[in-house]
Amino acid sequence: MKHITKSISFLFLFLIFISQNVFSEEKKKLLNTDWSFKGYFGKFDRASLQRGYQVYAEVCASCHSISYLSYRNLAEEGGPEFSAEQAKAIAASFEVIDGPNDDGEMFTRPAKLSDKFVNPYQNDKEAMASNGGAYPPDLSVIVKARGGGADYIYSLLLGYDDPPSDTILDSGVYYNAYMYGNNIKMPKPLSDGQLEYYDGTEATEEQMAKDVTNFLAWAAEPHLEARHKIGFKVIIYLIIISILVYLSMRRLWSRIEPDV
Repeated sequence: MKHITKSISFLFLFLIFISQNVFSEEKKKLLNTDWSFKGYFGKFDRASLQRGYQVYAEVCASCHSISYLSYRNLAEEGGPEFSAEQAKAIAASFEVIDGPNDDGEMFTRPAKLSDKFVNPYQNDKEAMASNGGAYPPDLSVIVKARGGGADYIYSLLLGYDDPPSDTILDSGVYYNAYMYGNNIKMPKPLSDGQLEYYDGTEATEEQMAKDVTNFLAWAAEPHLEARHKIGFKVIIYLIIISILVYLSMRRLWSRIEPDV
């Protein structure tokens, strides 16, 4: 009985090992690019963040919300760093529901810097009804929420392709090489020359994918640069303290004569 149990356990582990190998072979390697925010001293590319916001506003915002950001964040240090006037103009181009007023009625007004990014839908049901039953996820922390992070979002945006000959897609479903299961309900969002960047950068599909991914990475970690700065200062502080402790201990023990 003991030998049978050991054999079953060995077979079970062997099957797990095989399945993991098969899965790793089938999993497509994500696209990669130079992310300026990676590493201990990483910083966001300001120009790319501003272009990324433009891509989000002109392409993504009609379906996807970024509910954790306020318009004032666009002008804060460590982010896109639009000027205060630019951020106010961006906010004022949207309308929000406010109230009640003195008559007890709700009203609309231009958004202010203190307002959250406007949601394209009134509620989840409207969002699903407008997208064939699929709920468009909020993009506030999408880079942190998905395995692969920025590389996954970048790959997903560039991963649309014709399906293999043996793959049949349902109506309203598209093939994406990097999407889990390869089926996605979001139509291909980017194409060359889809918009004109304000700074004159050529709006290729790859450039737009990189810029909007940069913007979403910042949206998920708006205080990343400040955290890096604090971490660097802490490391320097610990090094200095360690040196002082070492010198103090050496001075202290130097007064004790060793036993002969």
